[in-house]
Amino acid sequence: MKPLLRPEILDLAEYHLVQYPHTIKLNQNENPYELPMDIKREILERLASAHWSRYPSFIPQEQIDLVARYAGWVPEGTLLGNGSNDLLQLLFMAVLERGKSVVISQPTFTLYKLLARGLGADVREVPMLKGFEFDVRGIIDAARQSDAAMVVLCSPNNPTGTLLGEADVVSVIESTTGVVVLDEAYVHFAPGSLRHLLATYDRLVILQTFSKAMGAAGLRFGYALAAPSFARQLNKLKLPYNVNIFTLLGAEVLIRRWEMIKGWIAVIVQERERMREALSGMKGLMPYRSSANFHLVELTGNTPGDVFRRLADRGILVRDVSSYPQLSRCLRITIGTPEENFALLTALQEIL
Repeated sequence: MKPLLRPEILDLAEYHLVQYPHTIKLNQNENPYELPMDIKREILERLASAHWSRYPSFIPQEQIDLVARYAGWVPEGTLLGNGSNDLLQLLFMAVLERGKSVVISQPTFTLYKLLARGLGADVREVPMLKGFEFDVRGIIDAARQSDAAMVVLCSPNNPTGTLLGEADVVSVIESTTGVVVLDEAYVHFAPGSLRHLLATYDRLVILQTFSKAMGAAGLRFGYALAAPSFARQLNKLKLPYNVNIFTLLGAEVLIRRWEMIKGWIAVIVQERERMREALSGMKGLMPYRSSANFHLVELTGNTPGDVFRRLADRGILVRDVSSYPQLSRCLRITIGTPEENFALLTALQEIL
């Protein structure tokens, strides 16, 4: 029988995450602090007065303008999405196809490779250097040798927490000819965004999200920042009404309330550094320096699978990333509340 799907799809490994029963969830890099109830009420009240029988605005200009001001870019170069993954897929569909190549650093977010392979593109993977630093020279060489249509940079990188400096990003852009995608999902936990580079480089696209620092992973809202001329072309392929009324109204309220809720970023960063110090003092593991809201830890005794299972038995979920390239001895631990972090440290002391 003739296959109904392209061979690239049949050969793909599915992106999935098994959820175990838990009381403490430190496996998906979510913000551990829940949105205040008055903000939730405001969103729900606005949703109740909206017309559910009607489509959202074909061009939700009010929300686009708000996001553009919040992100520090122009509305004409701002695209809204059902999570930043929605816009990542849009970008890949617009640029990649069979016969074209994309360069990614490894280890990194697994969705990049999955989407590219699904489109039949050639994925050039560049291993990170010792200490999980980006191999900038290797990325540039791979892009030049393959005449890459796209280079994807995740900074801070998931799952290593590594930050790519501005000079290195500029070097990649200026030394290559394809689209450079800078995924800044965790940028609020780092020194700052590189969005100012958009004014100089029209091949740069920056992705950001409300799922991490904004504490709204369940809302599924993200946005892309690009040169207006590039954004216009992407809009041709973007699905109409790709963001629903609940998400649009929720994002609007969160932006207007940002000054009220952003204080938890400093708390998470402070906890991140406290956790790194505590983890560094434990026998049997080594945390890597992170600019995100999680730590990559390398186990020197127990196996990641064993520690993961024993933590799960105690109701604590972390992420086993031992199947990632170069991470065969590693777990990724999201920064939780001080109470959650204390429980994790106590459990690790019992296990290791």
